[in-house]
Amino acid sequence: MTKRTLPPRRFIKPTFEFLIEKKRDGGEFNQDEIRYIIDSTLDGEMPQHQLAALAMAIYFQGMSAQETADLTEEMMLSGEVIDLSHIAKPKIDKYSTGGVGDKTSLVLVPLAMASGVVVPMMCGVEHDYVINTLDKLSSIPGFKGHQSNEQFSGQLAKIGGAIIAQTEDLAPADAKLYELRKDTGTIPSLPLITGSVLSKKLAEGSEGLVIDVKWGNGSFIKDLEQAKQLARSMTRVGRSMKRRCVALVTDMNQPLGDTVGTSLEIKEAIQLLKGEGPEDMKELVLKLGMEIVRLAGVAGSTLSAKQTVQRHLTDGSALEKFKDLVKAQGGDASFIDHPEKFPQAKHIRKLPAPKRGYVHTINAAMIARGVHLLGAGVEGNGHDKMDYSVGVSEIKKVGTQVKQGEPLMMIHYNDEAKLEQALEYFKNAYRLAPKRPTPPPLVVERVA
Repeated sequence: MTKRTLPPRRFIKPTFEFLIEKKRDGGEFNQDEIRYIIDSTLDGEMPQHQLAALAMAIYFQGMSAQETADLTEEMMLSGEVIDLSHIAKPKIDKYSTGGVGDKTSLVLVPLAMASGVVVPMMCGVEHDYVINTLDKLSSIPGFKGHQSNEQFSGQLAKIGGAIIAQTEDLAPADAKLYELRKDTGTIPSLPLITGSVLSKKLAEGSEGLVIDVKWGNGSFIKDLEQAKQLARSMTRVGRSMKRRCVALVTDMNQPLGDTVGTSLEIKEAIQLLKGEGPEDMKELVLKLGMEIVRLAGVAGSTLSAKQTVQRHLTDGSALEKFKDLVKAQGGDASFIDHPEKFPQAKHIRKLPAPKRGYVHTINAAMIARGVHLLGAGVEGNGHDKMDYSVGVSEIKKVGTQVKQGEPLMMIHYNDEAKLEQALEYFKNAYRLAPKRPTPPPLVVERVA
C-alpha cells in the first residue's frame, strides 16, 4: 500500500474567499489550488460553510477537463493507493451509477475472473432507493463484505476477484466531500461525480474501468444528455490519468431483469451465470462483459470478445468463480448450488393489471421504494434488520400486452402493514395504454 508524499512547492496560499469568488465568476483552478482545497478539506482547515459555498460554485460553474483530472488525482492521493503490480494479470473494474434491479456486477465479476481478468471491486454508498451489491451478497449466510486493504490484495492474488466495501483509508477527502454534497444538493455535479468515482476506483489498483452510466426515472441522472456528458467526462479523465476507460450509457426507465430485492436478485444472477435469465440482463451482461475482456486485452476483436463471454457463461466456469468468491469471503457456497435454500417470503401476491392494454411506462424508482418498504432496505434510523426474502419478481416490461387482472408483477412479502404501504408505490409505477409503445434501447451510446 502506498501513499505519495509530495515535495514542497512554492505556493502562496490564497484565502478561501478568493477561491470561492474565483469559481463563482467562472475562473479555473490550477493544480496547486486544487491540492490546497483537498488538503484543507481533509484537515478541516476550510470551514464547512465556505466549503459548501465552494461546492455550490462548482455545481453552477462546472470544471474544465484539466481541473477535473487534477481534482481526481488529488482526492485519490489523499489516502492509501493500493499497489497491485505484483499481480501479472490485467486488473479491470466495473462501475455503475446505480440501477433498480441491476445485478450485473454479481455476474460480471466472476465472468471476468473466468476470462483471466482480475477484478478489484470496492463498493461505495448507493443513492437512497438502490439496494447495493453488498446488501444482495449479504443474503448469503456468512458472507463478509469488509476486509483490510491487505486482505483485499491477497484475495485478488489468490482467486482473481473480490467484492468488498470501500475501506476508509481510500480517498478520505472524497468521503468528506460526499457528505457535504448530500447536505448541499450538489450530488449531481458532473465534475464532482467524476472525481468521486475515479479517485476511489483508481486508488483500489485497477488499470482500467468499464463504466455503466444509467439515465432515467430509476437513476439519479434523469436527463439523457447529462448521462452522455458524464460518460465523456469519466472516460476523458480516466485516459488523462493513463487508465484504459470505456463507458456505456444505458436505460434505467424500467427495472433491469425480472426481480428487485436481495436474495431474489442473487437467484436471478445465478440463472445468468448458467447462461439463462431475462433477455435484457443477458444483453447488458454481454455488452459490458465484452468491454471488460477487450479492455483487458484478453480478446482482440468484437467477435472474439463475444465468444469469450458466451463461452464462460455457458460452460459453468463463471459460476464456479462465483462460488470461489463467495467461499473466499466466508459465504456458504452451497446456496449457489441450491438456490432454494434462500429464505422464502411467507406470502406471494400478484399486482393485477387494472385494465387491458400494453405496459407503456414503468417508474423504476417507485418499484424500488416499494421494495424498500417491504423490508429489503434499511429505513429511517437503520435499526430495522434487512429482510432478504422480500421483493418483487416476474416484472412485466415496457411493451408487454396484459389482460385485465393479469399480474404486472408478483410481490413477495411477510408483513401485511408493510405490503399496504408498498402497494401504493407499485400501483402508481405502471402506466398502461391501448397501443404498443416502442421500448427504448437498453444501450444508448458507447463512449471510449
